[in-house]
Amino acid sequence: MRHVISVLVDNEAGVLSRVSGLFSGRGFNIESLSVAPTLEANVSKMVITTIGDDQVLEQIKKQLNKLINVIKVVDYVGKEYVEREMLMIKVQAKAENRAEVLRIADIFRAKVVDVCTKSYTLELTGAKDKLEAFVELLTPLGIIDFVRSGAVVMEREMQGRRKL
Repeated sequence: MRHVISVLVDNEAGVLSRVSGLFSGRGFNIESLSVAPTLEANVSKMVITTIGDDQVLEQIKKQLNKLINVIKVVDYVGKEYVEREMLMIKVQAKAENRAEVLRIADIFRAKVVDVCTKSYTLELTGAKDKLEAFVELLTPLGIIDFVRSGAVVMEREMQGRRKL
């Protein structure tokens, strides 16, 4: 089962290593990891996505809560939340495919962030499936470079709201 976990931690050296060590020590792969300071400069939020057994993940959450630098652990399984990722992709801009690249970018509401004679660099934010579909359509046109952030999540406050 896929798990998305947020971990509020002290913004100190070595905390990321200890948190990721709990996962690797139990044979879990971290699919994506996003870490950044919160509004409080001394606190960071880690968002970790992984796939694994519920029982072992429950043990990981208990172990995380025991770490001195961990403030709060939230597993989003069974909760309503908004999840987004960001992607930047550099695509070949040959004369015969420039219009096609821009048409695909427009359909997906991607931003053109850099234009060169030989390439376009595009930025896209959205759900994992949207990003994967975007990459799939651009692959035949010639991807030069590609970078993708980890997932970021925020719990919904009100039940019954539509996912956007």
